[in-house]
Amino acid sequence: MKKALLLHSSREGQTVKILRSIESELAGNYECELVDLHDMPEVNWAEYEKVLIGASIRYGHLNKKLYRFIENNLSALNETKAAFFCVNLTARKPGKDTPEGSVYMKKFRKLSPWQPELQDVFAGALYYPRYKLFDRVMIQFIMKMTGGETDPTKEVEYTNWDRVKDFSERFRSL
Repeated sequence: MKKALLLHSSREGQTVKILRSIESELAGNYECELVDLHDMPEVNWAEYEKVLIGASIRYGHLNKKLYRFIENNLSALNETKAAFFCVNLTARKPGKDTPEGSVYMKKFRKLSPWQPELQDVFAGALYYPRYKLFDRVMIQFIMKMTGGETDPTKEVEYTNWDRVKDFSERFRSL
């Protein structure tokens, strides 16, 4: 069976949840390997027909290790059927939920030497009860400024699973 490598740069777990959904959509066509990008120093690129990287935004930035991984594996990424998506809370708003409308995707395209043909952006989730005090207060502050949920007892998932399914189909067709 063909293999797909699903890499994530995630902190709270919504990126992994999205990748697991994509993995289930690919079942039957691909054997998927889901790996934390930060824990995978070497990739045997010949093993995989496709590669997907999902990364979360944290306080306005993608993890620097993601960019390092891309730089270290640029030629392989360019020679592989590969795609990228990012996850952030801003994408909960219409117009900010597309690669063209997302400030984070624009920033990624500006900073990354890798420019995959297939890119997308998905809204993440708020998990207030799971956050440490500092993160909870900071995220509440950001959400208050942007008109989002601020109740520290709530968990809210903003991910549009129909868009994730559509992306899965486009990734399969790569």
